[in-house]
Amino acid sequence: MFSSFGGLLGLIILALDIWAILNVLKSNIDTGMKILWVLLIVLLPVLGLIIWAVAGPRSNLKF
Repeated sequence: MFSSFGGLLGLIILALDIWAILNVLKSNIDTGMKILWVLLIVLLPVLGLIIWAVAGPRSNLKF
């Protein structure tokens, strides 16, 4: 039971990370900052997602 919950949680985090990366890439910030945000989200999936949600750049991409 716990392994299927962990798998579902992993898929949710992966989907949110992809959504965050797309938002970063569509934002109007310079390329260097985009690279840093994407690296943060990829290297620290959960923590990077939380930091992006609080302080990250925004774009016109809707969910």
